[in-house]
Amino acid sequence: MLNINSLKTIMMNIKYLGICALMLMSFDATDSNFEGYSQKIPGTQVIFDMTPIQAGTFKMGNDDSQNLDEKPAHEVKIDAFWMGTHEVTWDAFELFLDKNYELAISEEPIGERVDGLSRPSLPYLDMTFGMGKEEKPAIGMTQYGAIQYCHWLFLKTGIFYRLPTEAEWEYAAKAGSNTMYFFGDDPKALGDYAWTAENSNESTQKVGAKKPSPWGLYDIYGNVLEWTYDQYDIDFYKRSAKENPVNPAEKLYPRVVRGGSFASSPAEATSAKRFLSSPDWKRMDPQIPKSQWWFPEAPFLGLRLVRPWIPPSPEEINAYYTKSPITDY
Repeated sequence: MLNINSLKTIMMNIKYLGICALMLMSFDATDSNFEGYSQKIPGTQVIFDMTPIQAGTFKMGNDDSQNLDEKPAHEVKIDAFWMGTHEVTWDAFELFLDKNYELAISEEPIGERVDGLSRPSLPYLDMTFGMGKEEKPAIGMTQYGAIQYCHWLFLKTGIFYRLPTEAEWEYAAKAGSNTMYFFGDDPKALGDYAWTAENSNESTQKVGAKKPSPWGLYDIYGNVLEWTYDQYDIDFYKRSAKENPVNPAEKLYPRVVRGGSFASSPAEATSAKRFLSSPDWKRMDPQIPKSQWWFPEAPFLGLRLVRPWIPPSPEEINAYYTKSPITDY
């Protein structure tokens, strides 16, 4: 006999499949349904906003850059998607990080599938490094941890959230521009839009305090670096696909993070700059193998969510969330 939690889980999945079916009926992202929305995490009062990013074509990379890995600039077509209006904040991430905290504030049972989800052990260090949590971006998660957070959100909401690909991130950041920043090439104007080493006081800052991009995204530059799904390859642009390119990770290092952080210079916090993940970020990790979850030396690293307009199949969703982590010695 099914208990109430199992029944709720089944109903959630049925609802999700229904959403997928409805969305697959139309691929036109100019549809009136393709609007920004606010996502409530069920059982809580936590809400985050998602901004629509229309499909389009853009020049990825920067031929004028001194960084060889930004060349050659090449034309890429991107399907429509929603992107987190802000970087994921602590109030939304800590529900996943600490199951006891989720249980304590939830207004209803969290469900068997959510309860059984693999989560990190609670860190014994202050994961904010003294910078605080209120309205600030969550930090210090591995790429695996970021993907598992997306998995937790899927189990909670029935909606497929994931990390952006490197191409999606740059497309969203450029917002139709071909300049160093979406507002032009003058780094002196960056302070109006971003928290960098010049104005951050060496700390993360509350999300949404600066001006948004033309496409409605806040802190796309600075505050914290943001995970993408891609493996870093200095030569990837020479062989990149022309439509929705992605370079799936086959080894643990390096992977691509984007956008610069509160510790970055204005010259680094640009639309095309590619940052690399590093094993040095786990230098203090006492475990062998290293933890799949813990970045004690990455207080500058966070994440931003994406939801594709065209949802993948249930099989593709399962493969995305359940890919085995690579051992990190």
